[in-house]
Amino acid sequence: MKRALLRGLCWRVDVIKSVLLALGTVLNDAKDSLKQVWAHMRRRGPSQIQFWFIALLIGIAAGLAAVLFRYGILLLQTKIYGVEDVTKLHSFAANLPWYWVLTIPMIGGVAVGIILHHFTSDGRVRSVADVIEGAALNEGRVEKKAGVASALSSMITLGTGGSTGREGPVVHIAAMISSWLSNLIRADGITGRDLLGCAVAAAVSASFNAPIAGALFALEVVLRHFAVHAFAPIVIASVAGTVINRLAFGDTAEFALPGTTALEFYAELPAYLILGLVCGLVAVTLMRCVFWADDMESRLQSRLGLPYWIRPAFAGALLGLLAIWFPHIIGVGYETTSAALTGKLLLHEAIVFAMIKVAAVAITMGGRMGGGIFSPSLMIGALTGLAFGLIATSVFPEISGSHTLYALAGMGAVAAAVLGAPISTTLIVFELTGDWQTGLAVMVSVSLSTALASRLVDRSFFLTQLERRNIHLAAGPQAYLLAMFRVAGVMRKVEDGLDEDACWEMISEGIYVDGNATLEAALPIFDKFGVDFIPVVTLSGEGQAPELWGALYHVDALKAYNRALATTAAEEHS
Repeated sequence: MKRALLRGLCWRVDVIKSVLLALGTVLNDAKDSLKQVWAHMRRRGPSQIQFWFIALLIGIAAGLAAVLFRYGILLLQTKIYGVEDVTKLHSFAANLPWYWVLTIPMIGGVAVGIILHHFTSDGRVRSVADVIEGAALNEGRVEKKAGVASALSSMITLGTGGSTGREGPVVHIAAMISSWLSNLIRADGITGRDLLGCAVAAAVSASFNAPIAGALFALEVVLRHFAVHAFAPIVIASVAGTVINRLAFGDTAEFALPGTTALEFYAELPAYLILGLVCGLVAVTLMRCVFWADDMESRLQSRLGLPYWIRPAFAGALLGLLAIWFPHIIGVGYETTSAALTGKLLLHEAIVFAMIKVAAVAITMGGRMGGGIFSPSLMIGALTGLAFGLIATSVFPEISGSHTLYALAGMGAVAAAVLGAPISTTLIVFELTGDWQTGLAVMVSVSLSTALASRLVDRSFFLTQLERRNIHLAAGPQAYLLAMFRVAGVMRKVEDGLDEDACWEMISEGIYVDGNATLEAALPIFDKFGVDFIPVVTLSGEGQAPELWGALYHVDALKAYNRALATTAAEEHS
């Protein structure tokens, strides 16, 4: 009996050992397979199925980041202002003691200034423009250290009453996530840009509960092309971001309209054409006010020799002073936007609030406090549209529909002109409101406002920001690709058999180019002097003779440029 039990026990032990050995073998094989897949992906990039899975993961990560960023703003507003319902923030702030309304943005500005002073080289918050630059010029990568500081600064700005929006910081946070992953798998430029598009789409979708607009925003604004190969993963990521948003905040529209609106007569359409032109001018005014404030504060800071951290503190003080009389400017401004969309404001209130909001946005962004411009443009657009609608419906009451429809169309028109994104903005207005009955009026206004504003600025607010930094993306790849090639990387070296005597003769005549320059600076020299090559030198310093590196041949420069154009065209049409 005992022997039988022992034999049975030994048999069971042997079976367990065999199972464990088999399991260990399977795990080792799986580990080896994963290593091979990882090595293959790092060497050749992910396959299509792998990329879709990665898009899902990056969509979830970006969606969570957007939701956490939003929760962070809500938490700060709740704790600092003591308000229970942050959607009623400005109504609550109107009853606070004036010294609190003045002090809170000032303290926020001091905190932002200190963060940016220590963690950025220029005291500037990173936002959507930097993501567009990363997509075009840096293989889909953005700065991380400055980006983290910018995200924290934007959260503090919005939490303490800064008059901007949350979409810009959220887009850059998502771009940091995709940049980290692109570096991890050593993604090439095309893959890096696709991952960036996935992250941006998920962030916008999660921030505004707008999956369609999120996907199109990534394609239209950030990648600036509609390549078929990028569409599926970007949509997957956008849907993932939306699911994250709805799990956190529920399946509700950002703004609730009083009821379904519709055009009463087609005769009313010309009014929406005029509204589009008005909104285009308002959008240009908003953008130019921000740039004017930025230039003015930069000159003042330089003239007085002030440190970076003073600038946001000064802007916070101005905001607090303005908010004492106009608490509507505090934060993102959804309460005022909802009031405009539901027609709860009078004509003079809509006009005054729109003007004050423009000033508040200019102060916040000119003071480099952080945040984005999309939400403010929605508020200013809704106020502009409401004011226009109140006038139009009073002048022509017999052929007019609801003045709230003008507010909805104005909201889309100003935002589209600011972002330079008529398609995604039209869709995001529908998704923010849940009203799909008014497409005709919104499309008419958006098309006219975008067409007008794009001729008065460099296409959009973001591209104009880059143009002001001498980064020329507005004209397309043919304009900015030359800036991506350094002369030293295209030139022929001295040891390649150059005619050094001819090179030095040209240098003595002032015909040369610095090796650290780009083809953007070199090609005009060929046109000016009509030569086949240009000596490439290194300039050691003033009064010192240049050192000959090599020569840049016109044909080599054109070949490099043509290859870059062909690669870009192939990506955009794949």
